[in-house]
Amino acid sequence: MMSKLFELIPAIDLKSGHCVRLKQGRMDDATDYGDNPAEMAAYWQSLGAKRLHVVDLDGAFAGKPANQEAIRDICKVMNIPVQLGGGLRDLSMIESMLNLGVDRVILGSIAIANPKIVKAACAAFPKQVCVGIDAKAGMVAVHGWDDVTDVKAVDLARQFEDDGVAAIVYTDIARDGMLSGPNIEETVNLAKAVSIPVIVSGGVAQMSDITDCAKYMNDGICGAITGRAIYEKTIDFSKAMELLR
Repeated sequence: MMSKLFELIPAIDLKSGHCVRLKQGRMDDATDYGDNPAEMAAYWQSLGAKRLHVVDLDGAFAGKPANQEAIRDICKVMNIPVQLGGGLRDLSMIESMLNLGVDRVILGSIAIANPKIVKAACAAFPKQVCVGIDAKAGMVAVHGWDDVTDVKAVDLARQFEDDGVAAIVYTDIARDGMLSGPNIEETVNLAKAVSIPVIVSGGVAQMSDITDCAKYMNDGICGAITGRAIYEKTIDFSKAMELLR
């Protein structure tokens, strides 16, 4: 039995109101999994999900929320917390998403462009702000992963050490949507460098990936996000939740 504290979090990525999954963040390489995100969210909840991860893909590229109706519909059917990322650039955007019923927001591009927003958001909305760090070869990528910066992921994470960030969602872009296994080594290195809990994202493909991630709870890994694997059933989500219980 593994600790119940480790979270396996199903992902819903929104594009034009549909549930999709991208490969390596490419909007032109999307697989469509249905046009009813709320129904999909309810399905994962029925299988035992304790938290839902939602990404507004259109919002990430536009720099402002773009799928509010779908997000509202998802929150209405959820009895579990929903975390949302994609296009959140200021406090008013964050507040509007929390007012829709989102439990916590994930700040990505703005975290590197204007780190003070993270501090201000954490002060305004305690325990409701996460930082999303998306990286290629350990370097931070922003704006829907289009631009790779010269900032190391670990250095960025350290900037938020004292801000009250609830968690860091660390995505290895090269692994995302590829079912190739997560970059556990790099994620653990980041988790060891900060005291903020870290969620693994990108590449989770099979049960062994989940158990491998959970081995590092003492190093700061608190959960893993899974998307394509549960949609294509390389992971049986219901069985995975039973194992984690």
